Amino acid sequence: MSQGIERFIRADLAGFTGYAASKSPDVLGDKAEESEMGIIKLDANENPYGCSPAVNRALAEYSDLNIYPDSWQTELRKLLSEYTGVSAKHIVAGAGSDQLIDLILRLFLEPGDEVVNCIPTFAMFDFFTRLNGGVPVEVPRDEEYRVDVSAVRKAVTGKTKVIFLASPNNPTGTIMPRADILQVLDTGVPVVVDEAYYEFTGETVAPLIGQYANLMVLRTFSKWAGLAGLRVGYGLFPLKIADCLLRVKEPYCVNAAALVAVKESLKDVDYLMASVKTIIMERERLFGRLGEIGWLKPYPSQANFILCSVLEGGARELQQKLEDRGILVRYFDKPFLTDCVRISIGRPEENDILMETLNEIGEEIDD
Repeated sequence: MSQGIERFIRADLAGFTGYAASKSPDVLGDKAEESEMGIIKLDANENPYGCSPAVNRALAEYSDLNIYPDSWQTELRKLLSEYTGVSAKHIVAGAGSDQLIDLILRLFLEPGDEVVNCIPTFAMFDFFTRLNGGVPVEVPRDEEYRVDVSAVRKAVTGKTKVIFLASPNNPTGTIMPRADILQVLDTGVPVVVDEAYYEFTGETVAPLIGQYANLMVLRTFSKWAGLAGLRVGYGLFPLKIADCLLRVKEPYCVNAAALVAVKESLKDVDYLMASVKTIIMERERLFGRLGEIGWLKPYPSQANFILCSVLEGGARELQQKLEDRGILVRYFDKPFLTDCVRISIGRPEENDILMETLNEIGEEIDD
């Protein structure tokens, strides 16, 4: 009997494991004992305050959904230029920064080329490297999750095509000092600095765009602007790379609804940054309270989440106990993240319920 259609699948993707996305509250059904607030979703680093009210109004009134958006992103790039202070010629937008990671790797990688990742870090770097036939080269961070710049430089070979750096890093919340980024840029290899959480820190290397021919910076509207569901991100690139990406990207990769949302968000930055400030204050409060739990070790974060080592009971067990009580968090069980959970910053009342629940679970552990 002849083989089935699977024989036509790329051999390197036949066993591809994919990405474990966060859970939607809808899929839990009756499995979770919901709190008085319903399902509390703290597993995907979303903005608990949502988007600007102006976005909802504008989308409700938008009537041109039958018209394709501008493939060249002319107005969008102009708006992003005004926001970032970087010329529109350097800017390309996509359906989330995930799509831009994919496009960058498509542009640079031949099968077998190497991509340096400073692990643990954003899973999409590894995901799209493998999807595009590349070979991830993993450089471990130190015990405090800082990048080992010397080790990164030593990891560069003749096959290295891209180095990924995330600042703040996901899932650790760690900032990478500018001086360290400059040392990596000095390798001459294309360097992607993912600044998805830039608005929570204000620290950026965006002003260096154009000064370094190998520097690329990624940003997103998912976190600070509450537009995760609309999938819109953007990148700042050297002119030659921006030109290439504009030519190889999908024509209408940023949809009309996302364009409307970005336009309204950039008109309402003060409102959105007030929410960001509230999240930062709540992050510090939650960090202090988590530190009072003897069986958790929270790590300092500059993003909108906190990574914790679970010192007793195991991360998977803790995640499941929280889920059973209607609270969603992310757990990890991989090298350098063994028995860790990542908790997104919710509203104060959500975080209070989280802490009450953790204390209840702690009493169970003690028993």
